[in-house]
Amino acid sequence: MDRYAPIALTASKTLVRETHANTLVTLSALAGLTITLPAATGTGDTYWMVVITSVTSNDYVIQVANATDKFYGGVSISTDIAGVTELAVSGDDTITMNGSTKGGLIGSWVKVTDAGTGIWVLDGFLCSSGSETTVFSADVS
Repeated sequence: MDRYAPIALTASKTLVRETHANTLVTLSALAGLTITLPAATGTGDTYWMVVITSVTSNDYVIQVANATDKFYGGVSISTDIAGVTELAVSGDDTITMNGSTKGGLIGSWVKVTDAGTGIWVLDGFLCSSGSETTVFSADVS
């Protein structure tokens, strides 16, 4: 398999550095799925997840591996030109896209970089419908 070819996910998966780092990961599951990132150790690796099938039930969830890893940075989320930019706050370790107000429609993307021990720096753009709402939470224990 070509290491740099996109990797399509249709079910929940824990990402592995040797397979998924610095490679495009596409999300294609109408019923959603959960992606668990490897532990952040400062490798500089980037994980880029792009929605190619809009989620219609459940959620697309991107979460860290353990309670010490956190997200830093933010994403833009929009239904139209007004949109909002949302920053992760202290303790945020989970991104949830619900296929409407929290993104998860085709074209939504999130890129996270392993910037240091416990530190995931992120950016992205989430395509949504309805009034945009927060996508970040602190759920991993």
